[in-house]
Amino acid sequence: MSDAGASATYRYRALAAEHRWERWTVRTVAAAGSGVIAAGLSAWWAGLVVAALFICGHVAYVRFRPGSVAGWRRGALAERRTGRRLARLDPAGFHVLHDRALPGGPRPMANLDHLVIGLSGVYAIASRRFRVTARLRVEERRLWVGSKPVVGVTRLAVRTADVVADLLSEELGQDVRVTPLVVVHGARVPRDGVEHRGVLFCSAKAIPRRIAREPVVYTSAQVAAIAAAAERLLPPMMEIILPE
Repeated sequence: MSDAGASATYRYRALAAEHRWERWTVRTVAAAGSGVIAAGLSAWWAGLVVAALFICGHVAYVRFRPGSVAGWRRGALAERRTGRRLARLDPAGFHVLHDRALPGGPRPMANLDHLVIGLSGVYAIASRRFRVTARLRVEERRLWVGSKPVVGVTRLAVRTADVVADLLSEELGQDVRVTPLVVVHGARVPRDGVEHRGVLFCSAKAIPRRIAREPVVYTSAQVAAIAAAAERLLPPMMEIILPE
């Protein structure tokens, strides 16, 4: 079984490793220069403090500045947190897959963050992190987080669920409905979630309860059959990125 956020973590670490020594060389030279200037203007210990503060500040800036590296890191954290929440589902009634490759997905090297197969149905789940304290809402048929519109997330969630449904239906020779869900991290979400064009956006802490309380539509045998088909059709994303 693939761990939640495994491929996102791998990509974050790969991007962070690029030019690492060059960054540290520039950082050390700049810190030393700042320290020498501070020591010349004050005392030797002031130079050490300034150099240390410069290094810490630059490390924090590189780590958290907007960009692909920070984006992959935040995405991996969100997926891992969702994975921990989904682990609270009763394993006797629910089968959970994480970070699966999606053949025929909506974009190259597409992956499915989480797939839950249980007595209450099949759920294709995406983890998304938005700005902390911003409020997620729907106005004029558009999804907003704070003052900014959320573009593409709903469409991608629907497309991903459709791809999974088509794969499972063809494999099993029966119609398998897959419900798209988006788990929201950071932003504030109403207790009952926010629905946008057929996709429910809900908080991470609410997702296990939301899934478990839905009406039962499958037997345990059906859940096992669908889960086995999903295992065959959706390999762990890390097996695609790092084939043996």
